[in-house]
Amino acid sequence: PSSDCVVAEQLCLSDSTCNATYRTLENCVLAKTRLLSLDDDSRVRCLNAELDLGNSSLLHCRCHRRMKRQEHCLRVFWTVHSSMTDGEMNLETSPYENPANEEHWKTDYNKLAALVSGKNCSQLAGDATNPCLRATHVCNLSKKCFRLRTDYASICTKGAGSEDVCDRRKCHRGLRNFFEKVPEDFTKRILFCPCQDEFCGERRRKTIVPECSFQYNTKPNCLWLLDSCLEDRICKSRLADFQQNCQPVDMSPDGCSLHNHAACLQAYMGMIGTPMTPNYVSNSSVEVSLWCTCENSGNQKEKCDQILGMFESNKCL
Repeated sequence: PSSDCVVAEQLCLSDSTCNATYRTLENCVLAKTRLLSLDDDSRVRCLNAELDLGNSSLLHCRCHRRMKRQEHCLRVFWTVHSSMTDGEMNLETSPYENPANEEHWKTDYNKLAALVSGKNCSQLAGDATNPCLRATHVCNLSKKCFRLRTDYASICTKGAGSEDVCDRRKCHRGLRNFFEKVPEDFTKRILFCPCQDEFCGERRRKTIVPECSFQYNTKPNCLWLLDSCLEDRICKSRLADFQQNCQPVDMSPDGCSLHNHAACLQAYMGMIGTPMTPNYVSNSSVEVSLWCTCENSGNQKEKCDQILGMFESNKCL
């Protein structure tokens, strides 16, 4: 069985029985998306179609975070796993394959800079007191990192300081491009640079141009943010990945159910550039949050607090 949902879909469509079952499921998902009420016969037909795919490679397929046809792949995954998201926050399983292990995240700064451009290493010496500025200089040594960082910075600052509002959707797309296409050796250092002073912390907090990508004029309710996320296939997928890899456990020594902080940080990075984009709350701490509030949540206050708590008080993260 193929682990790639795009390939698994092609295999299914070449088999007449699997093809018919898959088409039925697609119609079921379409009806759910359009909020159409299904009669009892249709519900049974949808349930049977999902059960019939139990022996198909589609059931176990996953997507790659940096694959070219990622949105197509995610559409296939959520078609097969559509019953997981009946308006619930717990999405049960990530559509992405298991992330790399911790070792992938351990790269020496100076070695990295030397690999990119030995002749420019001397310019990093003056940035010892500001790791975030240093991380930016390392990024600038890579044409790809520099270009994609410049792209999103340009898009996300349009309208800043005037009556115009920025194009948040384009800003988010630019951020996702940066974090998906630039090697993590660069991106994680820009986002997670360690700071000792507020000047460095402010640079870290502004990495994602929060005035456009993160903040609204007023804080929306976190439940509204969640609804916006679940309507967006990429955001829903990144949230499922975040929930799986950043699941906190009080009894665990490291506070993490999967004991893999690298996977959690990777999942956190995946949330940036979605409707549920998180960020640092200030320039003097490493605390992060969503830009939302749980005031006026009525009888859904507990659910709202749970959403906010995934970022604000998550020991694993």
